[in-house]
Amino acid sequence: MTVAAHLSPVDLPDFGMPSQAPELPAELYASRLHRLDGLAAERGFDRVVVYADREHSANLSYLTGFDPRFEEAMGIFGPEGPAILVGNECYGMAGAAPVTMRRHYFQDFSLPSQPRDRSQSLAEILRSEGIERGSSVGLIGWKDYGDPTAIDLPSYIVDQIRSVTGPSGVVANATNLLINPADGLRVINEVEQLAAFEYAACQTSAGVRRLLFELKPDMTEQEAVRLLGWNGMPLSCHLMLTAGPRANLGLLSPGHRRIARGDPLTVAFGVWGALNCRAGFVVESAHELPAGISDYVERLVAPYFSAVAEWYRALRIGQVGGVLQEIIDRRLGDPFFGIFLNPGHQLHLDEWVNSPVWPDSPVELRSGMAFQTDIIPATGTPYFTTNIEDGIALADTDLRHLFATSYPEAWQRIVRRREFMRESLGIDLHPDVLPFSNIPAYLPPFLLSPQQAMSLV
Repeated sequence: MTVAAHLSPVDLPDFGMPSQAPELPAELYASRLHRLDGLAAERGFDRVVVYADREHSANLSYLTGFDPRFEEAMGIFGPEGPAILVGNECYGMAGAAPVTMRRHYFQDFSLPSQPRDRSQSLAEILRSEGIERGSSVGLIGWKDYGDPTAIDLPSYIVDQIRSVTGPSGVVANATNLLINPADGLRVINEVEQLAAFEYAACQTSAGVRRLLFELKPDMTEQEAVRLLGWNGMPLSCHLMLTAGPRANLGLLSPGHRRIARGDPLTVAFGVWGALNCRAGFVVESAHELPAGISDYVERLVAPYFSAVAEWYRALRIGQVGGVLQEIIDRRLGDPFFGIFLNPGHQLHLDEWVNSPVWPDSPVELRSGMAFQTDIIPATGTPYFTTNIEDGIALADTDLRHLFATSYPEAWQRIVRRREFMRESLGIDLHPDVLPFSNIPAYLPPFLLSPQQAMSLV
C-alpha cells in the first residue's frame, strides 16, 4: 500500500556537530596531480593549464590547495611538477599551499594600477615551463562546451598560448578531465574529501535549522540571515534569503525589509562542499496562507515530497542518471511545477560541478560521487515554491568501511540520519547513500510551525 505524503508532527533529532574539521593531507594533492598527469597523457597533452579567479577557483584549489584572493591565478602542470602564476597579493599565499609549486610573478593578474615591474612576459613564462612551438596544451577554465576550441579563459591568455605553440600546436578545452559527470577527477571523491564535505554540510544545515526554528515575523531579512551563523568558511555562493515579493526571484541577497506573516520565504546557505536550501510560507497553518492557495500542501508540497522521496530511494551505485530524471518527469512533469533544471547534480568546492541527470542519460552513478538534492519547482504562481536541497554521497562497501573507521563521529551522524529518514520520513535509502545534512529531507512548509514536516509514515 502506498502512503501519501502528508504533514505530520516530526521530531527532528540533534544529530551532533563535528568536534573538528577534517584536513586534506598533502599527499592527497600529490595523488591528484599524478592522476591528472595520467589523464593528460592519455589525451595527448604535453601540459595542462588551469585558470582560476575568485568566482571559479575550485579546479585549481582541488589540485593544489591554493585559491586566489583578489586576483586571478593560473597553474601549469607537466612532467616537471606544478607551477603557479600569481600577482602581487597572492605570491606569498601561494608559497604556503600544501603543494610545492614553482612561483612566477605575473603582475597582469594584480589589481589595476598596482606595480607591474617584476614580471616576465606571459610568453617568456610559458616557454620556461615547457610550452613551445608544437606543444599540445589542455586548458581548464570552468566549463566544457563540447567544442574543444571553445575556451573560457581570458582571450589574452588563450591568444598568447596559441601564439607560442604556433600552427603546429594544439590548444584545446580540457575542463572535462576534471568535471566530466561520469569520471572526471573532481566527481569521484576520496574519503578525506567526503569527510570534509560532511563537515561543511553540518555547518550549513545547522544554520538553516536555526533559521527554521527561530524565525519570527517582523525580523528584517538581514536579522534573519544572522541565524545561519556563518563561521567564516569560504562561501560557494552568496547568502540568499528573501521574503515577500522579492522571494520569487530566489537568488537575491537579504535586505532591510521586515518579514511579515503570510510572506513566502526562501533561504540558501552554501560553503565549500555543501549547500542547504528551504522554502515555504511564514505562517503557522494553511489558514494563514494568502487567498486562493489554502491547498498549498496538497497541490504542491505533497507531490513534490513524494517525488523527492522516490528520487532518494532510486539512488545507488550503478543507477543511471536517466532514471532519476524520469522519476521527476513522471511525478512533476505538469507545467504547474515548473521543473526545468537538472533534478540533482554533483557538488564539490563549487556548488554545481556537473550533472549526470538529464533525459535518457546513460551515465552510471559511481562510488565517491557527491550530490546535491536540487529539485526546484518554479511555479510562477501564488503557490510560490517548496524546496529540499541537501548534500549526499555514494559509497560502496569498501569506501563505507574506510569512512566509518577513519571518521567514526561523522559516520555515526550518517547512520542516525539514515535511521531518521527511514523511521520518521518513510524514505528508506540504499546502503550506498550517505546523507550529510543535519536536516535530511526535513521539509516544514509552514515556517512558523517548524515541528510540522512532510512525511510518508
